[in-house]
Amino acid sequence: MTAYTQTNHLNDSVASATERITQLNEKAAELNEKAVANGRRAGAAYLTSYENAVVSLADSYQRAAGATKVEWVTEVAAAQADFTREVAKAYTSAVRDLVS
Repeated sequence: MTAYTQTNHLNDSVASATERITQLNEKAAELNEKAVANGRRAGAAYLTSYENAVVSLADSYQRAAGATKVEWVTEVAAAQADFTREVAKAYTSAVRDLVS
């Protein structure tokens, strides 16, 4: 084999390897974008679940206090439940703004 033929063969091998590396980089970037999108969806679902759970717990707390038929207990529980709901909504809203 002549030096010219060897050089051409080497150049072809380098070009093929470069093309394969480019394809792998593109595939990695695509997978990374999908992972980020899936992470955002999972985070949003978690925040929604958290908010719903806290609101549901506050509702249950308020209903239980209302069952006592003691006016001041009902009023205090309602105030605490309202505060809890507002904090949960503010927290989840702030986190959503932060991650979006």
